Amino acid sequence: MKNLNLFIELIRLKKPIGFMLLFWPCLWGLTIAYNFDTELFTYFQYAFFFLAGSILMRSAGCIMNDICDKNFDKKVKRTKNRPIASGKISIVLGLIYVLILSLCAFLILINFNKLTIILALCSMPFAFLYPLMKRITYWPQLFLGVTFNYGVILGWTSIHNGFGITPIIMYFGAIFWTLGYDTIYGFQDIKDDEIIGVKSTSIKFKNIPFTFLIICYSIFLLSVIICGITLKFNFIFFMSLTLLVYHLFFKQISQLNIKEKKNCFKIFNSNNEVGLIIFCSIVIGKFFS
Repeated sequence: MKNLNLFIELIRLKKPIGFMLLFWPCLWGLTIAYNFDTELFTYFQYAFFFLAGSILMRSAGCIMNDICDKNFDKKVKRTKNRPIASGKISIVLGLIYVLILSLCAFLILINFNKLTIILALCSMPFAFLYPLMKRITYWPQLFLGVTFNYGVILGWTSIHNGFGITPIIMYFGAIFWTLGYDTIYGFQDIKDDEIIGVKSTSIKFKNIPFTFLIICYSIFLLSVIICGITLKFNFIFFMSLTLLVYHLFFKQISQLNIKEKKNCFKIFNSNNEVGLIIFCSIVIGKFFS
């Protein structure tokens, strides 16, 4: 039980926000692509595969992140007790876990068409290189956005076995969503990061955080609106987006206090609701247009 609890702590299973932020873009791409006039079994089957894959790959990513950041994590109060940083789990065992989790994810991946499999495999290096970006650039959050929202494309290709303008637009906008919410997340560790030399957009834009977040979320919102236009959704879809506007600009930005760690984490966590809002809006658009 002790080893099981350590493993659960290692892969952050008790913090589902991580894999949900990976899963929502997959579900968006799948939903905008799927023809709901046909049977629903394939849709729910693929949704389950994407959820399982998100959990597995996020877990593997967490372990790689902890291995790469072991020496940094020891110096940060919030992360110093993580299993690898504290020495409770060795790097070798961590790498074995990564291989097992990646293999399980691959067994899920082969249920999709060839294009989706190839695209997903091409994204693997990005997933494992992300932890290194904070050492060389102030834009690791941008790199995370490129990686985390790749599921929009995969969701689309799993149905159409080809590319389209709509998922590309949504993918582009979702990158700025991640850029925004992970900047908020980074404000928790900004003091420690500056001391140990880790870079982030949280540090780069610490003097103009609200301006930066407004720009990111505005681009994201605009991309969702354009997607609705390309899909020829009716006014009900666009009316439902008022809830998204409220959540991004009033519930998040207006209530953000970058000096309060608990506040930053609470607002970061609320992006799970953003994912749900967009999913529901897409469903509304598909069924009422």
